[in-house]
Amino acid sequence: MSSAVALSLTDHDVYLFREGSHGRLYRLLGAHLQQRDGVDGVHFAVWAPNARQVSVMGEWNKWDAKSDYLAPRADSSGIWEGFVAGVRHGNAYKYRIVSRQDGRDYTKADPFGAYSETPPATGSRVWDLDYSWGDAQWMQSRSRANALDAPISIYEVHLGSWRRVSEERNRSMTYREMAAPLAEYVVQMGFTHVELMPITEHPFYGSWGYQTTGYFAPTARYGTPQDLMYLIDVLHQHGIAVVLDWVPSHFPGDAHGLAYFDGTHLYEHADPRQGFHPEWTSYIFNYGRNEVRAFLLSSALFWLDQYHIDGLRVDAVASMLYLDYGRKAGEWIPNRYGGKENLEAIDFLRMLNQAVYRDHPDTQVIAEESTSWPMVSRPVYLGGLGFGMKWNMGWMHDTLDFFQRDPIHRRYHHDRLTFSIWYAFAENFVLPLSHDEVVHGKGSLLGKMPGDAWQRFANLRLLLGYLWAHPGKKLLFMGGEFGQPGEWAHEQALPWHVLQQPGHAGVQRWVVDCNRLLRTEAALHQVDFDAAGFQWIDSNDSQNGLLAFLRLGREGTAPLLVACNLTPVPRPRRRLGVPVGGHWRELANSDAALYGGSGMGNLGGVQAASVASHGQPYSIELTLPPLAVVFLKPDNA
Repeated sequence: MSSAVALSLTDHDVYLFREGSHGRLYRLLGAHLQQRDGVDGVHFAVWAPNARQVSVMGEWNKWDAKSDYLAPRADSSGIWEGFVAGVRHGNAYKYRIVSRQDGRDYTKADPFGAYSETPPATGSRVWDLDYSWGDAQWMQSRSRANALDAPISIYEVHLGSWRRVSEERNRSMTYREMAAPLAEYVVQMGFTHVELMPITEHPFYGSWGYQTTGYFAPTARYGTPQDLMYLIDVLHQHGIAVVLDWVPSHFPGDAHGLAYFDGTHLYEHADPRQGFHPEWTSYIFNYGRNEVRAFLLSSALFWLDQYHIDGLRVDAVASMLYLDYGRKAGEWIPNRYGGKENLEAIDFLRMLNQAVYRDHPDTQVIAEESTSWPMVSRPVYLGGLGFGMKWNMGWMHDTLDFFQRDPIHRRYHHDRLTFSIWYAFAENFVLPLSHDEVVHGKGSLLGKMPGDAWQRFANLRLLLGYLWAHPGKKLLFMGGEFGQPGEWAHEQALPWHVLQQPGHAGVQRWVVDCNRLLRTEAALHQVDFDAAGFQWIDSNDSQNGLLAFLRLGREGTAPLLVACNLTPVPRPRRRLGVPVGGHWRELANSDAALYGGSGMGNLGGVQAASVASHGQPYSIELTLPPLAVVFLKPDNA
């Protein structure tokens, strides 16, 4: 809503809006500070095609709905607009809409509002988005950080509970307060990206932002739009990319929001079999309506344009793709071919991805898609959905299922870990250990691990080491990096005090070193999305709980051997085939005493012998510590 970008609606804008392809509606609709004939005020514009009357009420007119009326455009676009003198930056406002459909009054926040009152208040605020950015160097070079062959390690954060100010009634930190400590911590930990759980305005804090009402407004709970820009700016100046969790799949039915906006089902389908989500008790966007598509497209591009966001993680894509998602037989309407695919949503997602990569080719769009829908992360011109990457939910479920089992039973579930390689390169996968796995009675990552206290920490280090070794980009939810003991609770800070205990501090040090390995060893990131980057050494030794494989980079890159002992029984003198001779250096060992392990290992490395094994011309004899993963690299490669 900066005066620098506020423009007047042209006939061409209206054409693109009605066509569904306008991606910069935020410059035209909403509230924009302007000066007309020497008078300061605001130009308001809102889409309400089924309204009989629209007015703006706010702090300047004492919330009088009869003071400042808007007029409908003569082009049948359904847009009402008008200039209101005397409105100032920061003034709260709402639209009062009298429906032509039922004659009732509706009081609504601005769908294009750039800032909101602090919840539980629900009004929008007139706001100028001017900000002096200091991240020019980052913006010029971020394509390298977002490349598919780059080391990508994502730290998922809920801003309201990462840290809190305990001496001030346990309040959340503001965007500005958390900027420096978050940036410094992420750098210290070695993560390359921060993923923010939705910070778009949401009335119910317990939804964690996934029930969005303000698609162009950062939540006022933590500060102003400029405060959020400052946070992103600081992260960028520390070399950290920022991914925004974005929710175009559904929206809540709060009275001030998008639902039944002008007395009709404007943004949502009228038929609840298409327009209401039974699992989330929220409304589903009508992707077949061009103006709705333009609204969502503009929201996505807004965050990239105005907030320098480096990527979007698109939530609940499966619920968009399938008409029968979360529904029983008879509760959904088939598409025109009789199928369950949402053809309009497919078209929208393809249009979204094409627009983002056209305008911001140095960013990434990541799908949270939980089914086997084909070619999610393949280009549209090949028939794909056009995403850059996709969360690997199958890997997550199988891996956690395996690690939660007592090691004595793991031999019967060995395929939970080996199966993922069969499909690991079908998509550009992100491996997520996200917030969804540590809430709603699921327990923390540490709490999922079996055994006594020592074994739980060893299992967690093994799990995290396996995550960093497996092909695919990495994502870890906050708290997982130090073994948070209990479930995540969104109304309190992470239990940072546990880092005074050796086990938790050891897990944190292990994650630091895993991230260091990821960045420094090209074999762990260069070829994440192609089978050429992976080779089994031993995938069949379920009896002894052993997994061993090579990670391979491009030609000329040294290979890495990864060996996992999935049992609490040490495995001395274990022979494994390797592709080259000479000395193999032990780069990392999750059982090192530094991390809280037993200190068993290979004294820095081993010498390869000219003894063929596992289809390789050379072999080494390793000591595999209990419940541990080791990484080795040849000195002469």
